[in-house]
Amino acid sequence: MLACVAMPATAQRRSAPQVEELPLADLAAMLASGRTTSEAATRAYLARIAAMDRAGPRLRSVIAVNPDAIAQARALDAERRAGRIRGPLHGVPILVKDNIETRDRMPTTAGSLALKDNFANRDAPVVARLRAAGAVILGKTNLSEWANIRSTASMSGWSAVGGLVRNPYALDRSSCGSSSGTGAAVSASFAAAGLGTETDGSVVCPSSMNGLVGLKPTIGMVSRTHIVPISHSQDTAGPMARSVRDAALLFGAMVGNDPADATTLGADARRRDFAAGLSPTALQGVRVGVLRPKMGAHLSAHYAATLDALRRAGAVLVDVTQPKLDGMGDAEFEVLKMELKTDLNAYLATTPAAVKTRTLADVIAFNRANAGTEMPYFAQEIFDMADKTGGTDDPAYKAARAKSLRQASVEGIDAMLKTANATMLVAPTYGMPWLSDPVYGDNFQGPSASELPAIAGYPHLTVPMGLVDGLPVGLSFIGPKWSEATLLGAGYAYEQVARARIAPRYAATAPAGAGLEGVR
Repeated sequence: MLACVAMPATAQRRSAPQVEELPLADLAAMLASGRTTSEAATRAYLARIAAMDRAGPRLRSVIAVNPDAIAQARALDAERRAGRIRGPLHGVPILVKDNIETRDRMPTTAGSLALKDNFANRDAPVVARLRAAGAVILGKTNLSEWANIRSTASMSGWSAVGGLVRNPYALDRSSCGSSSGTGAAVSASFAAAGLGTETDGSVVCPSSMNGLVGLKPTIGMVSRTHIVPISHSQDTAGPMARSVRDAALLFGAMVGNDPADATTLGADARRRDFAAGLSPTALQGVRVGVLRPKMGAHLSAHYAATLDALRRAGAVLVDVTQPKLDGMGDAEFEVLKMELKTDLNAYLATTPAAVKTRTLADVIAFNRANAGTEMPYFAQEIFDMADKTGGTDDPAYKAARAKSLRQASVEGIDAMLKTANATMLVAPTYGMPWLSDPVYGDNFQGPSASELPAIAGYPHLTVPMGLVDGLPVGLSFIGPKWSEATLLGAGYAYEQVARARIAPRYAATAPAGAGLEGVR
């Protein structure tokens, strides 16, 4: 759904920047110097969305364009002319995942038709912080419906509202999820950067599979209020961008206290300019624990070359082995089901009266009544399982959370860092993007680095490490609580050596390889 915007004025056309692959930091410098305006930049991104999202390669990454984006940009240009500069994000257009509320004239749907009337008329605090920093809210991005918590057979990137997001590197491949739309849109330069959310993998997987930098922060750095929830133990918003510096600029404006989210009550003390301290020497002499999960031969060779780049950046690499953590994943799943019931019921109770689904049970009933549009490819068995729990009052809840948290943190990340005497861990973020498949759903294969930091609530940064067989892969940097600055510094130092991001080319499919043709 794209809102109509006015045609650009001649003066705005003259100053319109070329936005493809334009770094956020460079756009900020252009705005500061007067070489362009926020209105011109906003129009340029809107034109690119119109040409490529529902036309052209049809990425279907943007659910709604903000009808007030141009007015916001003009107001910010007027502030700049008057000498009021809010910071490096002043006038910079960004996209926001459509499970995060904004007070703009767009609903917050989480991709579901059950929330098509969810015009909340309020900003999530994380959006309010970005708006206060001068960001233009350009629109809302598509996502795996309900942030991929509805079914075990889901197809990442599909929602009833937005359809299926396409990967800009190979249009028949998955953009992963659940922040699929933000991943594809930012990679395709539909905005300077964007917001995703993660419970387990939903920032870092689509970042990895769309050639982006993505940061899943420590739980407690960023407010979760007015974001459609899954789990208060693991949910967080995070920045997604085309470079480490751009992600750091966006993240710096997101951090801060929220009285309605008790986990953030110390966040103001951790605010800083995360971009200012980035240095190409940040890895010099730093001990880095290297995980070597099972992976295919092509990815393994690429990972070996990436480790060489880390060495050239000055890192001291030490191999580590992940300990056996029996039952951790099962315990996490129990927690997610129970927290989903409690947290989603609490959220739905705050939505406008026009939203008729007031509980998880109501959503389940809505989906059954509208199965043709809501469940054409996969069902809602996780919703059903969650609704049968006792929520966070369930007798099994506390034990499951204690077990998964202990295993992921003390027995997992903490133990590996201690054994290696390392500052951080690295690993491939995920494997390569798989074929989007409405019959069988997602086909996760190869490594996955998201589970431990997601459960532990620790920060997790992914940075592009180039293409394997024409498809993007990412390198994960994982550290202890509150180590975002250290991880961003390490990611930046690696990025300067590797220069591994390759812009998408919107191929119909990934190259098949000569081997499929035989030798005759």
